Amino acid sequence: MCGILALLGCSDDSQAKRVRVLELSRRLKHRGPDWSGIFQYGDFYLAHQRLAIIDPASGDQPLFNEDKKIVVTVNGEIYNHEKLRKLMPNHKFRTGSDCDVIAHLYEEYGENFVDMLDGVFSFVLLDTRDNSFLAARDAIGITPLYIGWGLDGSVWISSELKGLNDDCEHFEVFPPGHLYSSKNGGLRRWYNPAWFSEAIPSTPYDTLVLRRAFENAVIKRLMTDVPFGVLLSGGLDSSLVASVTARYLSGTKAAKQWGAQLHSFCVGLEGSPDLKAAKEVADFLGTVHHEFHFTVQDGIDAIEDVIYHIETYDVTTIRASTPMFLMSRKIKSLGVKMVISGEGADEIFGGYLYFHKAPNKEEFHTETCRKIKALHQYDCLRANKATSAWGLEARVPFLDKEFINVAMSIDPEWKMIKHDQGRIEKWVLRKAFDDEEQPYLPKHILYRQKEQFSDGVGYSWIDGLKAHAEQHVTDRMMLNAAHIFPHNTPTTKEGYYYRMIFDRFFPQNSASLTVPGGPSIACSTAKAIEWDASWSNNLDPSGRAAIGVHNSAYDNHLTGVANGNLDTPIINNMPRMVGVGVAAELTIRS
Repeated sequence: MCGILALLGCSDDSQAKRVRVLELSRRLKHRGPDWSGIFQYGDFYLAHQRLAIIDPASGDQPLFNEDKKIVVTVNGEIYNHEKLRKLMPNHKFRTGSDCDVIAHLYEEYGENFVDMLDGVFSFVLLDTRDNSFLAARDAIGITPLYIGWGLDGSVWISSELKGLNDDCEHFEVFPPGHLYSSKNGGLRRWYNPAWFSEAIPSTPYDTLVLRRAFENAVIKRLMTDVPFGVLLSGGLDSSLVASVTARYLSGTKAAKQWGAQLHSFCVGLEGSPDLKAAKEVADFLGTVHHEFHFTVQDGIDAIEDVIYHIETYDVTTIRASTPMFLMSRKIKSLGVKMVISGEGADEIFGGYLYFHKAPNKEEFHTETCRKIKALHQYDCLRANKATSAWGLEARVPFLDKEFINVAMSIDPEWKMIKHDQGRIEKWVLRKAFDDEEQPYLPKHILYRQKEQFSDGVGYSWIDGLKAHAEQHVTDRMMLNAAHIFPHNTPTTKEGYYYRMIFDRFFPQNSASLTVPGGPSIACSTAKAIEWDASWSNNLDPSGRAAIGVHNSAYDNHLTGVANGNLDTPIINNMPRMVGVGVAAELTIRS
């Protein structure tokens, strides 16, 4: 992924302003360490920090149409760019970059071209013929984007908060599936799929249709001119990504360039559930497997960097981002620039353990819709920014537009968890890849219980974070929390600790408003807490808070731990965990 920054209509075309835009753009250099570019036209500035994945030699940005009247700065991947080029035979393309089609599509089709793009993207386009501009963000919000306004009437667009928070009077999240047109003076939604209305679908479940849709989503993401691999936790979602990738890699251009043996990557505490399961899957698939270990202290030491890069104070996002942040640095050090990951399946198929308590198919379906719509604030934000912090790109096939259309059209009765019929969470996905003749995965992996990433890397990770926060946030601080943080007031010491760090980096009120809030149980929305009255007494985003569902759920005597009130014995500033080995340092096993 790249980093983009645009300053539009600031009434200042001075050298000092150009220098300031360059300075702010450099705050995004981690996203694109391969090249920097800037285009200025009067008081319009388009800056770009490039991570070169497609056509590394000639795809530097900003990009132009033939006469350079239309200029665009893009963060993203357009998977159908070759097909789109064929629709415009009279156009001359300057580069082989997949993003080169955007300026030409605008010239040919006007503002309504955005829905033609199959991929993930955030872009700003300037039409110098009339000084109009257009900004857009992909359907689900896989690429991050923010919009801000200056007192001078300027509009700012940035891939991350840090690119605009110091220079805008107000800024906010640029909503997914929307475009901003200066001609129309505001935002409008370009992405309007059938599922967005939350109407209950009725299409019968077809295993082969679902399987093929996912395989297509993975195959199109094998488009790369640089070394790549897969993130493999050993859970269902990442294992299916790895399995399908390994199955179809050999015939691709990527295999010819970099070899047909897939590389896989996993992170965890010594002895964690994910490490064991991932190794087994890697052995089954024959990947070159890289196992990264970290200690609880390694993670705690990285928290400030994580919050700076992820730009959130959401508890579950920080818990899961930290191991991913550490792993991404190691992956990049091996020369890999792109990974394929398994985010999105839990939202689409109701994979979180609290879905066991969904009262009916209507509630089940509307909750999945709510979860998908909020992904840009949680897992998409984590997957993108934790990897981009080190110049690594993450691709997420479960959030392919066409795959979502297929999966969300299935009658949700098929997605419901029904123990009497042997149907656990994500049963429709598991069943679609349950092939006896040519198995995709070992049976027990295919039917492994959902394990949230922040849990799967090792249960003592979350417990250690809570113990650390307990030492740094006093009871008195918690008593005054509502006065210090009136918006999204932290209710646990862990939440308070993260909020203090976030506010130090991003002190503006607008910044705090970009982060979602509200009660959650095992990553649920606030609405789903109504499904089980007992959950309101045990609010925690960890999957282990789903008491009566998770195989390693918090015991009753640990309910206080789940709520951040620890009586865990502390030795040398770390919690004592029984039966969990802790690595002495961050290590790699290949």
